[in-house]
Amino acid sequence: MTTVHNEAYWETLDSLITTTSIVIDSATGSTHPDYENRVYPLDYGYLAGTTSADGGGIDVFIGKGGEKSVVGIVCTVDLLKRDSEVKILLGCSEPEMRQIVDFLHDGDGMHCLLVKRESGNS
Repeated sequence: MTTVHNEAYWETLDSLITTTSIVIDSATGSTHPDYENRVYPLDYGYLAGTTSADGGGIDVFIGKGGEKSVVGIVCTVDLLKRDSEVKILLGCSEPEMRQIVDFLHDGDGMHCLLVKRESGNS
C-alpha cells in the first residue's frame, strides 16, 4: 500500500464529496452484473453529476461505518476493457481496503494500486 502526502489533492476530493450526491448501485453482498461469482464486499456506487474514464460517474466504495471521509483511492487498470479508473474510498477501515483490493484483482486482467491518505488528514 502506498501513502501519498499531497493535502491539496485530498482536500479537492473532500470538496467533491461534500458537494455531490452519492448513488449506490451495488449494495454490500450484491453480485456484479456481468460476473455472477463476484460479490461486492462494500457498498459501491458513484458521484452523481461527475464523469470518469468509462463515461459514468466517479466510482466510490463506502465502508461499513457509513462515514463519508476520503481515506484513499484505488487506481485500476483493466486489460480486457483496456481502460483505467480511479475509485474513491470513503470511511473504509484497513481490512475493508484490503477487501476492495482483493475484489478488484480479478485474475482476468484487472489490477489495482491502493493509495492511502496519510493518517490524521481525513
